[in-house]
Amino acid sequence: MGRFRVVTISVRIIPAAKHLDFIRSQPSASFLQTPAWGQVKSEWESESLGWFDADNEMIGAGLVLYRQVPKVKRFLAYLPEGPVADWSKVDATEFLPPLIEHCKNRGAFGVRIGPALLARAWDAETIKSAIADDNVRSLSAVEPDETNQVATRLHNALRSGGWLPPGPEGEGFAAGQPQFNFWLPLAHPDGRPKTADEVQKGMNQQWRRNIRKAAKSGVVVRQGTREDLAGFHRVYLETAERDNFTPRPLDYFETMWDVLRGEDPDRMRLYLAEHEGDLVAATTWVRVGDHVWYSYGASTSAKRDVRGSNAIQWQMIADAIEAGARTYDLRGITDSVASDDPTLGLIQFKVGTGGRAVEYPGEWDMPINRPLYRAFDAYMNRGAITARVKQVARNPVGILRGALRLTAKPINAFGTLRKAISDGR
Repeated sequence: MGRFRVVTISVRIIPAAKHLDFIRSQPSASFLQTPAWGQVKSEWESESLGWFDADNEMIGAGLVLYRQVPKVKRFLAYLPEGPVADWSKVDATEFLPPLIEHCKNRGAFGVRIGPALLARAWDAETIKSAIADDNVRSLSAVEPDETNQVATRLHNALRSGGWLPPGPEGEGFAAGQPQFNFWLPLAHPDGRPKTADEVQKGMNQQWRRNIRKAAKSGVVVRQGTREDLAGFHRVYLETAERDNFTPRPLDYFETMWDVLRGEDPDRMRLYLAEHEGDLVAATTWVRVGDHVWYSYGASTSAKRDVRGSNAIQWQMIADAIEAGARTYDLRGITDSVASDDPTLGLIQFKVGTGGRAVEYPGEWDMPINRPLYRAFDAYMNRGAITARVKQVARNPVGILRGALRLTAKPINAFGTLRKAISDGR
C-alpha cells in the first residue's frame, strides 16, 4: 500500500486583531487583505482566517469575502490578492487544501485566490522598446527583466492541484484584481531608500517638465479631510462620464475613509490639487507596511494644461518616500503594447515614472460544486458575452455560427443555475 502524506496545516477563523497583527508582521500585504476591507465590501459577508502549522504557529492569514448566489445558501469564497503568506516557506499543496475544506463547510461552491506575489517584471526601458516594436503586441511575448521562481513553483502547484488558471481578460466572474500592475520602486536593489531627487531623475522628460509646469502655474496639492470627499466625488463623477465607467457612490468612499482609517490612522489619505481655488484633480492613497497604492483618481476637463494630475501624483510619491515606503503602486495595466490598443496610453503614462510592469500569478479558481460554479461564471460574464455578440455581428458571414456558439453555453449555464437553486444545492 502507498503512503499517505499527513497534512499538518490547519485553518480556522481568527479575530480581526490577530489577523491585523499578522499583516503588520509582513514586509507587505495587499490592503484588500486587511480586516477593514471586509467592512468596505458590505455587500459581501467576510471573515478572517489564520493558517497554523503543527506547532500552532501562525504562518498565513486571509480575508475571505463570501458572495451569495440569489435564492440559495451557496457562496463564492473570494480572497482578493490573498491569502497572505511567505510563499517561499509554505508548500501550496499543503497550505491550500484546508482553505478549500473550510470554505466548503461554509457553503461555498467555489474558491478564488490571487496571491499578490511578483511573478515577472519588465523595466521601463524594456517596455518602451516593446512599444516601439510593431511586431510586439504584448509584454508576455517579451523576455522579462525578472522572474520569481517562488511564483513559478506556486503556479505549478496550483495547476497540478486542480485550480483553474486565469482566463482571458474580462472572463472569469467578470470581476477581480488586475494580473498586471505598475510599480515605481522607491528603494535601490540593495534595499537603500531612494531620495525624491533620485526618483524624479528616473522619470522621463515629459513627467519632469509637467511637474515643473504645475508648480510654475501655481497648482497647490494638499491632503484633504473626510469633508473633502464630496469635492473629490464631484470630480470623480465628471471623470466617470468622460471616461465611460460606472462610478461608485459617495458613501462608498466615506465608508472606505471611516473603516480604513479606523484600522490605522494612516491607512488612507485624500489628496486635492487646486489651481486658483479650483479643484482640478483628486486622488486617494492607501498604505500597508512599505507599500503605497494610488487607489482612485479623478481630474477635471477644465484646466488640464496646468498639469494637476502630474502634480498630485508627484506629491503622493514624495510622501510615500517620506513614509518609508519601498513601492509606489500605480495599480492595474494590461500587458498590451500594441499601437492600436486604446489602453496603450495608460501604460505610456505610467512608464513615464520610470517604474516597472509587474505580473502576479493571477486569480485562480477551485470549483467545489462545478455546475453551480459554471452557472455563476456565466451570469457574472453576461456583459462580456454581449460584447462578444456585438463583435460577431460585425461579421455577416459568421453571425449565425457565432451566435450559436455564444448562446449555447450561457443558456445551458442559466438552466444549470435554475436547477441548482431548485434542488437547494
